[in-house]
Amino acid sequence: MDKKQLLEDKFMTAARFSQEVEKIAFDNPDMNYIDSVIHYCEVNEIEIDSVGKLVSKPLKEKLKHEAQQLNFMKKTSRAKLMLV
Repeated sequence: MDKKQLLEDKFMTAARFSQEVEKIAFDNPDMNYIDSVIHYCEVNEIEIDSVGKLVSKPLKEKLKHEAQQLNFMKKTSRAKLMLV
């Protein structure tokens, strides 16, 4: 195992976090991405407020789209999802 892999195993990275959330959403069709993030945080005892920096750009876009569809945020091209 190389040093990078050891670090990723010890510390949460944006890529690993996003992969885990995507896997939860894929494996559980009844859960959307927002629910998947919350579920992952609850299972792993992570504060939801602290995951803003762990959300990759593609996942952030999916969360933004979902939030707009659920009317959690306005449907504008400049809408910002407060994750930080």
